[in-house]
Amino acid sequence: MPKKIPLRQCVGCREHKEKTQLVRVVRSPEGEIALDPRGKAPGRGAYLCPDPQCLKRAVKSRALERALSAPVPDEVMETLAAQLEEVSGGG
Repeated sequence: MPKKIPLRQCVGCREHKEKTQLVRVVRSPEGEIALDPRGKAPGRGAYLCPDPQCLKRAVKSRALERALSAPVPDEVMETLAAQLEEVSGGG
């Protein structure tokens, strides 16, 4: 019997994809928001495609704030966009 592949939904484009194809954004118990490349950090998480357009959609629709149950400041959004560029550019 084949192993079940975990699926997650991108908060930007709302497409279901394999967990390994998405990037996790996490709000730590201390309240810090950052990318979680390994997907193991403690805290509340949301998944995004490694595409800056999905981040823009998630910000515009406030889906990222709802998923993380916290307001996301502009400075943090800029940092996330830069980190996402590194992740998507690096492959």
